[in-house]
Formats: sequence, C-alpha cells, structure tokens
Amino acid sequence: MRLDKFLTEAIGKTRSQVKKLLKAKNVTVNEEVIIIGKFQVNANEDKVCIAGKRVRYQEFYYLMLNKPKNVVSATTDIHQQTVLFLIRNKVKARKKLFPVGRLDKDTTGLLLLTNDGNFAHELISPKKHVPKTYRAVVAGIADEVTVRQFAAGFSLRNKEPVRPAKLKVLETDVQNKKSKVEVVITEGKYHQVKRMFGAVSMRVLELKRIAIGKLKLDSELKEGDSRFLTEQELNLLKRK
Repeated sequence: MRLDKFLTEAIGKTRSQVKKLLKAKNVTVNEEVIIIGKFQVNANEDKVCIAGKRVRYQEFYYLMLNKPKNVVSATTDIHQQTVLFLIRNKVKARKKLFPVGRLDKDTTGLLLLTNDGNFAHELISPKKHVPKTYRAVVAGIADEVTVRQFAAGFSLRNKEPVRPAKLKVLETDVQNKKSKVEVVITEGKYHQVKRMFGAVSMRVLELKRIAIGKLKLDSELKEGDSRFLTEQELNLLKRK
C-alpha cells in the first residue's frame, strides 16, 4: 500500500494534507523519515509514525448503533439527517461506512454500520435467512391465532409471500385494544413487519429491533449512541 493512501485512510486527512506532512519530514516508517507518498508500506507490519506517534491502520470497522426515530438509514440524504451523522466522531474515515440493511425512519433499535462489504452481505443476503428480532406495540389484540398465522407464513396484501415468522405475545391491553409483541423474521422485505401485521388487520404503532442473529442490542446504549463491536460480538455475527 502507498504511504500516502495509508495515512489518508488511517488518520482521515486529505491527500494534500498528507503531502504537507511528508514534505515537513514529520512521517517515519520503521524509524526512517519518508517524504515520498508512493513509498510502499505493509499496513500490518511496518511501524508508521507522525511526529513520533505511531499511526495504526484499521481496514474494517464494525459499529452498533441504537437508532432513534426521525433518522434515515442511508449514507447521504439532502433533506434528512442520516445515521452517519450520529457516528461522525467515531471513525475518521466515516464517509466509507454504510448501514447494514435499513431500519425505517420511525423504527428504532439495533443498526450495524461497517465498511466491510462481505460482512454486510452475509447478514442481509436473502439467501442467508439471518434472523432479526423486533419488539412492537400494535393496534389490535394479538392472540394464539395470530401466533399460528405468523408461524405458518402467509401472503401480504399484494399477494407477496413471506416466510414463517416467530411471534410471541408479551402483553395485551384489552381496554385500549393494543398488544406488545416480539417477532423474529428471517428475511428483509420492504416494511415487512408493518406489512405482516397489516395483513392480519393490525397496525404497528411502535417498532424496535433488538437483535440480529445472536447479537443483542446493548441495553446500556442510549438512543442515538453507538460503540464498536467487541471481538466476541463480531464472532457471534460471523457464526450466526
């Protein structure tokens, strides 16, 4: 890898800023001052320093975000705030990160962000059937009939079929005709959870994703906050 590319990605500086650092003789590789941007370095083995302080290169980033409402799961949007704004202070090269899948604007909870395309593909590919777990408050009384409907799989109102899903009724409020439920789906169709409840004449009032595969949303992570995944959490996802 070129030294200037290494520095650009590692410290989040522009190519021209890196060029100035090199020209000022502030950069060393294995204790030797280097002023040439095209100098080749091994990102994992060579010791690169700026003004005596070592610069470590990290190729891939994996973050857990507790997404709040009114933020869109996109890298850019000229009209609305995106999830990348919420992690702006986490990764210097954040412009290369992207959300793993999407949560609707009014849906909260667990959203992963990364710059590892293969990792993201393994989690969101329709062929992988990685389970996603949601908590929801719905208008309507969910009961054992609803549970069996979800378990059997059915067609949405546009006749599009959905795979069987696991539904658990947590609470029912008969007086206000509401139910609190937990649902696990293994595919990611557009507005799927909302459309599934719509197909059984219920309406989702609140929706929060609490798990992807075996990875659970950190209960101590406030809405809008994020953190890097631990090695153990990353292994949970890679093993699914």
